[in-house]
This record gives sequence, structure tokens and C-alpha cells, in this order.
Amino acid sequence: MFRHSPLPLMLAALGLSFAMSASAADLSKCTSCHGTIAKDHAGAAHKDVACSTCHTGLDQHLANMKTRPTVNFDPAACGACHTDQYKSLFATSDRPARQSKKDATGPAPNPFFDRAMGTHGFTKEHDLPRAHTFMAIDQFIVDRAFGGRFEPKEGWLYTTLEGGKSYKVWDVLKDNHPESNEHKPFKPGTAAAGNAVCWTCKSTDLMLDWAYMGDKVDGAKFHRGSNAVDVVRSVNHGINCNFCHDPHTAQPRVMRDALIDAMERKEGPNVYRDHAANPAKLTVKDAGVRGFTRKIATMDRADSRLMCAQCHVEYVCNPGQEAGTGKAIGMGSRLTNLFPWVNADDIEAYYDKIGYRDFKHPLTGAQLVKLQHPDAETFFGSKHDKAGATCASCHMPKVKKADGTTYTNHWATSPRHYIKETCLTCHTDKTEKQMEASIDAMHGYYTGKLREAESRMDDMFNAFELANAMNVPEEKLAEARKLHATAHINWEYWTAVNGAWFHNPDMAVRSLAKCADAAQKATNLLRAAVKEVNAKK
Repeated sequence: MFRHSPLPLMLAALGLSFAMSASAADLSKCTSCHGTIAKDHAGAAHKDVACSTCHTGLDQHLANMKTRPTVNFDPAACGACHTDQYKSLFATSDRPARQSKKDATGPAPNPFFDRAMGTHGFTKEHDLPRAHTFMAIDQFIVDRAFGGRFEPKEGWLYTTLEGGKSYKVWDVLKDNHPESNEHKPFKPGTAAAGNAVCWTCKSTDLMLDWAYMGDKVDGAKFHRGSNAVDVVRSVNHGINCNFCHDPHTAQPRVMRDALIDAMERKEGPNVYRDHAANPAKLTVKDAGVRGFTRKIATMDRADSRLMCAQCHVEYVCNPGQEAGTGKAIGMGSRLTNLFPWVNADDIEAYYDKIGYRDFKHPLTGAQLVKLQHPDAETFFGSKHDKAGATCASCHMPKVKKADGTTYTNHWATSPRHYIKETCLTCHTDKTEKQMEASIDAMHGYYTGKLREAESRMDDMFNAFELANAMNVPEEKLAEARKLHATAHINWEYWTAVNGAWFHNPDMAVRSLAKCADAAQKATNLLRAAVKEVNAKK
């Protein structure tokens, strides 16, 4: 909130120079068309912040309504007054850039991961997440996204960027092929799997040019089927503040359309409604003033579980295929911008219901789902959730400054970095060392279950290889493929999720046991089928 800065001082702090006429700065000039926004703004924490603080080109807009004003999406603008929150949001982690999940000590080590994923794009590069500071930069250069088109201007020295401030993507990266927007692999070992929906989890820069759900409508510059290169060339900021905070009112909110869609669905499961403790109330409104629908949702109170769920969630953001028929599902379908909004117990049934699959496994022929990072829905209903903890409790706690004042730390990192402010606020009879030991034990137990499930799946893949070589009948292979699909989704869910073993360890163990059981059944079925073939020779 801009509590302490009158407008002139704030503008100076922002380092902005507006050609401000009386009409451009006068809020009353905006109310005739933007009455609802003006009414909300008038009684809110940002009531003293003029429209011209975040919007430029107002004189031209007032003279000709078809001339759109520009909007400043740079998080640094908010950081001029919310300094502590801004600096902590863009703090960096100790994790190196491009550290692969497939390393021997990673959560999804090779050679099993690539065997299980077949030819899917994630076999090109599957990295552990870094700080939010680099969420857009890292995604644009990962080997599976844009085929090596984009690279850091300073090569590997981009990894020396310091934290405490936001970076504009195109100050850091370069486009090696500015002459075209052809979306293809430019370098060996890369893929061009990026698409127009990808930006929605990385930035809000394009939200005014994007209709609800990314539908292709008149007036919206971009849509789900837009050329991915054109789209990301227009994205310059990662994790804008207005993902979670309404700039007009400072209310807590969500703006990710697929989450709003999931929350508004009348039929079917809703993991937040069905499992989350003490859910917040959302008020959804159409914020589109450019001739097409664009929704945002404000909350009656801040709930970081929903704010974080805008990105930390399982979602579909790409073309796929119909289950059974294998018919292509293109970006024209809303299924390509979808939050299932269910947890591991219900995920397979949900994808069966909507008939969506991501890819076909080249060895087994099973149609499979590629999971993303179902963090929020995994947490709902867990012991910590029921105890009243939220994402912010562990990842964004209130911390005390040297002068004794407190603020919400926006460095969304592991609670290991501040166990005193997180774990020990509830576990008051424990020490930091004891909590570290408990976390390590949980992690070790979970990892053992994960490796056990992968071992059973490895046996299954060996059995499929032999069954294919022995020409096992198709009906037996089809039965085993269904079991493979069950094993896969209950394994890959947990290599995709962050903090799997901590967010909901009971669910993780239950789901991984389901994986191991299905894989073992497939193995037994195929081995028996091979014996039958041999017996007939």
C-alpha cells in the first residue's frame, strides 16, 4: 500500500516522467467510462494513487477513446513503495541455473526418467525450479521450449545476475533469429514445444490483450493458437505483482483464467471446495473493457493457497490427443488451457472423463498424461492445511526487520531458510535442528517409495519389450497399457510436484503404492502372456 508517499514523492521514487496535464492526472476525467473501477479505487488502500501513476498516454486516450493508454506492468513500480516486499520477491536462491531433475541425485533421475517419458519434450531438458526472479527468463531458454532461438546476451554470465530486483527479459536475452517467427528447433537436442498459453503462468504483461481462456475473439491481440514466438516477444516481466494484488484496490486476487474457470465449474470435482480447510470466497467479475471478456477474481481475504495455485498446479497448456482414438486436440480447444483442479486420488479418473491425453508411449503404446506441478491441490486436505497453515505460512512468513517492524517476506523459498519464522511458530517445543531432522526423514522415506515404484515400472517396461518381440496378442497388450497408464500417472505426479514428500506425505505414499501395484500387475500379465505364446509353439 502507498501509505506514506504522497503522489509527487512517489513519482520521483519511480523515476517516471509523465507529461501530466490537469486532465490526465484528474481521476474525475476517467470516471465517466470507468465508473466501477473508480468507485472501488476511491475507498481502497490505493485511493491516493492517481491513474497516471500506472497509465501513460492518458491525454491521447481522452482525446480519442480508440487510442489505448499504456499500462506499466513493471514490478519495480510497485517496489518504489513496497520496497521490502519487492526486494524479497526477487531474491535469488542458491540453486544453480539449469540444474537437471534427471541428475543422479535429482527427484527424477535417468536413465529411468527418459525411459518412462519416451520421446516427450521433457526428455530434452527437465530442470529444477529456481527463484521467481528468473521464471520467464529460464522458461524461454530451456531446450524444450523454443529450440534454442533465445539465448542470454552474456552467455553463461547471465547466471551471475544478483537478486533484490526484477529483470526485464529482453535486457537479458537475445533473439538469434529476429528475421522470422518460425517456431522450430534451431539447435540439435532441442524442441519447440512452447505455445501461446505458456505465458499465462509467467507474466501478466499480456493480460489486456488476451480474452478469457485465450479464446480467439475480435479485439484480442493474442489467443491460444497464436504464434508462440510472437507472444513471448511481447513478454518482458516475470511474476508481476498484479498476479495476486489488484492494482486499483490492493485487494488480494487471482487473474489466471484457467483457475477462475476451475473455481466456477458447477459440475465435477473442485479440490479447493471439496478438500481445502476454511476456503476463501471469490468474487468473479468481467474486467474486459476492450470489447471482449476478461475475468478477474477478488477474495474476501488473502488466501495464498489460491494465489499460488495460479501457477503451482497441474494444468494442460498444450495440444494433445483424444483418449482411445488418438485424434489430435489442437489449441482451438479449451482443453489446452485447463486446470483439472483435483488431487492425485482423482487425477486419473478426471482425465478419463474428459478424454484427454498428452502423448503416446513409443514402447508400450499407452496413451499418457504429462503432469506439471500439482503443488496446491496436493496440499489441500493435508495435515498442515487442516491445522490452518497456508502456502505463505511456510514460504512467505512475516519477518522482523532490524528496526523491529515486520513485513511479509515474498521470497517464496524453502522454509528451511527460516525455520524459526515458519516451523517453530507452531512446533514451539522443538529446535531448528530437530525440525531439519524431521524434514530429512520424511524426504528419505518418500524417496525410497518413489524409487521402489520406478523399479516396478522398470520391470513392466522389460516385460513390454519381451511381449512385443514375442507377438503377444493385442488384447493382452491393451490390458497392460491400461495398467501402464495408471502406474504412470501415479508416478509422474510425484516427480512433477514440488515438495511432494512434505505437502502431503500420506497421499504420496498412497499414490505411489497404486503405481507400484499397477506396474506389477502389468508385468505379471505380460509374462503370463509370453508363456502362453511359447506354449503354443
